Amino acid sequence: MNSQFKKGVLELIVLMAVNKKDMYGYELVNEVSKVVNVNEGTIYPLLKRLTNEHCFETYLEESNEGPPRKYYRLTESGRKKKKLLLDEWKTFHEQVNAFIKESEQNE
Repeated sequence: MNSQFKKGVLELIVLMAVNKKDMYGYELVNEVSKVVNVNEGTIYPLLKRLTNEHCFETYLEESNEGPPRKYYRLTESGRKKKKLLLDEWKTFHEQVNAFIKESEQNE
């Protein structure tokens, strides 16, 4: 996938994933990777930024497989940002698809 396409939609995908359920970082990397190929070095800075912007709150939960895990939960601010980005994405998607369809008709 084109890296610029991926970069533009990654924040929305992360917010949508955490909206489904609270997730810890590695779990979120795996979930997002089902849609676009990403690695931890891409997701963790995004999680930090979104947490600093108050889109996420975090909490620790004990793990059977090692140290406690930091979970991310969407805040009200995060839900508003998700809705805004989703609305923008839908509009963008519709405009690009209409343009492509129109352009293909002229071929």
